[in-house]
Amino acid sequence: MDNISLFAKIKEDFGLPKKNDPALHSSFELLFNYPGVWAIVNYRIANKLYNSGFKFLSKFISGISQFLTNIDIHPSADIGRRVFIDHGFGVVIGETTIIEDDVLIYQGVTLGGVSLTHGKRHPTVKSNTVIGAGAKVLGNITIGEHVKVGANSVVINDVPCGSTAVGIPARVIKTSSECEDNEMPLDHNNLPDISGKMITYLIKRVAILEHAIKEHDAIDVSKEDKELDDIYANFIDAMKEED
Repeated sequence: MDNISLFAKIKEDFGLPKKNDPALHSSFELLFNYPGVWAIVNYRIANKLYNSGFKFLSKFISGISQFLTNIDIHPSADIGRRVFIDHGFGVVIGETTIIEDDVLIYQGVTLGGVSLTHGKRHPTVKSNTVIGAGAKVLGNITIGEHVKVGANSVVINDVPCGSTAVGIPARVIKTSSECEDNEMPLDHNNLPDISGKMITYLIKRVAILEHAIKEHDAIDVSKEDKELDDIYANFIDAMKEED
């Protein structure tokens, strides 16, 4: 991480919404509509004080910032340059978290620990990574450069650079041979439905096995088929009512 002044980092922070958010129409909106920016700016001040030995004052500033922005960043966390928290409500960044440069974090993300031991117990997030809304990245793990973490994923293991991780627990579903950046930070609509594909596979596999058994043993299961069709129809009707 570059060694630049606190003022220079804060100036970069205030310039990020213009780069990352097409909803920004005027600089005046920064005052009221970007809690993520203010949370990072407050963190930088608190972090400077924390590292200078003023731990009580730094935690006091962090507490006020949490109250105003609904974003909880421990003043001891190590956050690099041009880190943007979009919308931001509900974001939690733990004490020993390390976030490198040019990271994009959406609302509801937790960078948390899984133990009460002292020492490094929170994630390390490398540069140019995007963490989708509601994702939980837990423990002393490393998220490599140019990684995409899908919304609401729970990441508990290292993710190699240039990868996409989705699911609970998160699985690496795509890894680039070269850790290169992509034009779009995170295509939420292009993340595959792993559970859906697995269920579809299991349904087709069971159907093939049933057909083979019927053909081989000449078993009549028409009554059971009718019962299953009724159960499925009731399920579809219930889903439509919820919509």
